[in-house]
Amino acid sequence: MSEPFIKICGITNEPDALLSVGLGATALGFIFAPSKRNVTEMQAGDIIRRLPDGVMTVGVFRDQPLGDVIEIAANLGLSAVQLHGTESRDDCRFIADQVGHVIKSFVAGDPEMANFRSYGAKQFLLDGPDPGSGELFDWSIIEGVRDSGAMILAGGLRPENVGIAITHLKPYGVDVCSGVEAEPGRKDALLLRDFIVNAREAYDTVTIRRIDTDDEPYDWGNE
Repeated sequence: MSEPFIKICGITNEPDALLSVGLGATALGFIFAPSKRNVTEMQAGDIIRRLPDGVMTVGVFRDQPLGDVIEIAANLGLSAVQLHGTESRDDCRFIADQVGHVIKSFVAGDPEMANFRSYGAKQFLLDGPDPGSGELFDWSIIEGVRDSGAMILAGGLRPENVGIAITHLKPYGVDVCSGVEAEPGRKDALLLRDFIVNAREAYDTVTIRRIDTDDEPYDWGNE
């Protein structure tokens, strides 16, 4: 199979970024929304320019001015923008038209997650009821999600449960932040290693029907 989507979010410094990639992470998240882990455009740029080719860089925003999102994404050459707020469909589609790749975040159980394509998103991210808190949610809420091949699972993932999550829910990808931290904004090397190893081992045992939202038509009549 192609490389799994394993995203380490809340990257604030170069050592954590390079360690994550060296251990096998395929995507890094940089938070530009208000957060204990947010970074400035300059800080993110200093890190991104030192990354090897092929690493997906994702900017995380929440209800921020559209112009700011687009400008930061363009200036840094971000691979994707993750919208983590209450952005409207029109706003999300406008950003998608400008930056090319949007990941739309939803709280697990929100019926809107089934309509993620209408936001212009290529993937959707599912988080717990308090997004960004790192709290685990009841996975039974999303069992049998039709579009698991475009679902990125977040919320309470840790080294000890990421493999179970992957084999049980078969998501497109996984996203972790606080579950591999020593403290807010600084990763723990051992937790990081164990998370990535366990995620990769689990992905080696399952088949993920990844959805290409560029090429695959979506038949809304089959909802």
